Formats: sequence, C-alpha cells, structure tokens
Amino acid sequence: MTDTVFPPDWAQRTALVVEPTGESVTFAEIEERSNRAAHFFREQGLRIGDTVALLLENRIELLVLAFAAQRCGLYYAAVNTHLTSAEIDYIVEDCGASLVVSSSRCHLAVTKPEIRRFSVDPVETEGWHILDLEPYPGNPVADQAEGDFLLYSSGTTGRPKGIERPLTGGEFGSYPDIPGKWLSGLLGLVPGDVYLTPAPLYHAAPLAWTMGALRQGTTAVVMERFDASLALELIERHRVTHSQWVPTMFVRMLKLDPEVRHRFDLSSHRVAVHAAAACPIEVKRQMIDWWGPILFEFYSSTEGVGATSIFSDDWLRKPGSVGRPLIGKIEILDDDHRPVDTGVVGTIWFSGGSNFRYHGDAAKTADAHDAEGRATVGDLGWMDEDGYLYLADRRADLIISGGVNVYPREIEDALILHPDVLDIAVVGLPDEEMGHRVVAFVQPRPDSTVPVDLLSRALTEFCRDSLAKFKIPREFRFVEELPRTPTGKLRKHELLLR
Repeated sequence: MTDTVFPPDWAQRTALVVEPTGESVTFAEIEERSNRAAHFFREQGLRIGDTVALLLENRIELLVLAFAAQRCGLYYAAVNTHLTSAEIDYIVEDCGASLVVSSSRCHLAVTKPEIRRFSVDPVETEGWHILDLEPYPGNPVADQAEGDFLLYSSGTTGRPKGIERPLTGGEFGSYPDIPGKWLSGLLGLVPGDVYLTPAPLYHAAPLAWTMGALRQGTTAVVMERFDASLALELIERHRVTHSQWVPTMFVRMLKLDPEVRHRFDLSSHRVAVHAAAACPIEVKRQMIDWWGPILFEFYSSTEGVGATSIFSDDWLRKPGSVGRPLIGKIEILDDDHRPVDTGVVGTIWFSGGSNFRYHGDAAKTADAHDAEGRATVGDLGWMDEDGYLYLADRRADLIISGGVNVYPREIEDALILHPDVLDIAVVGLPDEEMGHRVVAFVQPRPDSTVPVDLLSRALTEFCRDSLAKFKIPREFRFVEELPRTPTGKLRKHELLLR
C-alpha cells in the first residue's frame, strides 16, 4: 500500500484544469492540499466512518476535498448546487454530515445553524468560517484509510435517496477503483493522456471517473458547465484523448450549426464514454458517423448493483443495446418475480454487484433486494438471444393507457430527431377514458420559425412514420426549458404538477 495518492514522478505534471478559467494544479499540489485538508478534518473531530458534505461547483477545491475525505476514511456527500435550500438542508441532515464545506455562491443555500459551515472562498458570511488549510501539515495523517462517496440519487421521481456502500476498512491505496481500472484496462488510458469531464462533479459517474482518471496519471479537464461548442474547442485545445458524456450533450452538439461542429480538430479523441441515460439509436448512430467508432457505453447505477458495457463496433451490430454484463449477472423478472422469455420486457435484476443500502431507509433498501441476493433500481428491459441487454424505461415512468403499456422513452427517441425540437419529455397524465393519456412536453429550438399550433400538427405527422397510433401523444405542451438535472436526467415528477 502507499501513503500517497500520486507517485512522486508525476509531481510537476498538470493534474487538473478547470475551464473556461484555465485554473490548474499539479499532482503535487493536489497531494499536498488533500493532506492538509485531511488534517483539517481530523482537527474538526471527523473520524473514520464520519461524513462531510461538499456543496461546491466544478472547481479544484471539490476534488482536493474529495481526495482528502477518501484518504482519511470518510464518507463524502457531494451535494447538487442547483437544489433549493430545503432540498440541500434535507440532504445535509439526512446524510449525518458533521460539517459542510461550500463556496460563497452557495452560502445562503445552507440554513441549518447547527451544522459547522466552512467556506473555500475568503468571503465573510454570518455563520460561516473561512477554510484556511495553510496551517496544516502537507504530509498524510497517521490513520489513513479508504473512504467512499455517499451520493444521493437525482430525485427524478421524488426525494433523493442516499446510496451508502460499506467502507472497505482497507489501508489507503486499497480502494477498488473500478472506473480507473476500466479506463486503464478496457479503454487504453495511460499516464499522460487527457480526460475531459463536461458534467457536474456532484454526480456519481463524473466524480468517480474523474478521480479514477487522476489516479491513473491522467490530466483531467473539468468544465464549469457544459457548453456544446466549448466542449469541442477543449478537445482540440487540450488534445483530449478520453471523455465522458450524457445523451443530451450529444443532442446539443449534433444540433450545432454544421460549420461550428466541423470547425475543430478532434483527431486526438480516442474514447468517448457515455452513460446516465438511454441514448436514442439515431442520435448515437449520428455520433458514430461524426466521431468514428470511439463511443463506449456503460449501463450502471450509483447503487452499483451491476454494470453492462458495449463498444461501438458491437453496438452497430446490436443497435440500441447497452451491452453484456461487465459486473454481475442479469435476470429479467416479471411482476410475480418469475423469469421472462428472451425478448420480453421485465424488471432488470442483478446478482453479484456491490453491497449497498439506502441511507436511513430500511424499507427502500429491502424493496431493492430479494431473498436470492439480487438487487434492482427499478429499470425495465429485455435480453436478446445473445445475452445483450436493452433498456425499455423506468418503471416509475411507464404509462398504462387503455390497458396498454406505453414506454415514454420510445416516443422521446422519435421526437428528439425532429429538427425543431431541442428537448422532449413524455409523461402520462390522468384521463377519464383511457386511465392515462400520452402528453409530450416540448422545448422548441430557439431558432425555430414554426408557430406552436403548426408545430403540434407537424410533430403528430412526424410520429406517424415511426410510432403506432396509440403511442402518438394526444397533446403537445410547449415550454421554455425542461426540468433536467445537469447530468441530463428528467425530473418528470415536476411535469406531472404542471
């Protein structure tokens, strides 16, 4: 085992760049600062197994503090900075954080006076202490041990759930860094490569994969917020070799003006990872046509119940699939918990994945597990004859209209291809005759010149080519913006209240 995160020979290499500001740090600086922060946590009374909440935007301090918590055996809850004060207070209280570290932009979002509060910015705010790490030693704490993140689900169907995995209890350096192993083993990442993270680090995959990339000796380029054209520019500027995306980012890049899309040199780009949500088949096909067969898709969850993966060449043979198991074994079960036939939709259950629980919620934890040791996050899908998994939808999103199952994702995948649609969400709203009716919430492109009444008719006609009549939305509602998390997941429960 080792006392350090990064080998000494990496010391003066650039570890992290934040864009568009260009602020950067070396591996040696992350090593030293995370050691100082670990001593700070110990001085504040945090011991192995305790929790710290990190309410920070994409910035250097977030990763420094995450590595500090990781190296001194803490749980670290990275909190979504876009939540309301009530939602943030709920997470900070629910996770049992002993203290919260935030930035001046988020100070007013934390209202719990009983929580010790520290700011990474030198801005005086009542109830907040300025975090100064300079007085603390730059060497490791004596009792280093592996910690872990305690992240909350996106809350797309209700209140976020804290997903807690038992600490390994191992010495520092023994952490089972699965993203890092995938990057180096599956995806050919080597020290000196460049990894682009365009998504918020308070979500599981961006945080875990960025930390994993850094542990492999890669320079991580982190975007403060996603911008389609800037992302392409950064691939050229930093000679990015590996990157990670969500499907909505693909859609935004594909809908850029062709002159902008093809302005940048992307020849350094070897692997583009994507996950977090199902990718429409035609969107992914267009991305492969544009970037080449460099897309690597994985399907998993923060809970870590299991994972599948698929490379582009395989996907072109099996369009729409999320691949075969990479972690765990898959079984598709019906509502009576019986196995279904090949090609039949059911609930996806994994065995052999990570052990987890929903923090403070024994009932939800029990619902996600069965007596045979399998676990599920409630996704629906089916397997083909070759053992490839295909996603149908979230059970919570399923629409039953006139007694027939309607999968919103299929409709969304069709409508997003319309040239005047920037974003789309399909939900089922109560209907006296059908039980539920299919309703599409549409965010038109800003440059669309089609009047709303004509666009409704145009979208209906557009659907006729690819959807059965009962799947075509009965109603289109036009909105300025859909309620998505920054990682692209729809908060559909908010649409049901409109």
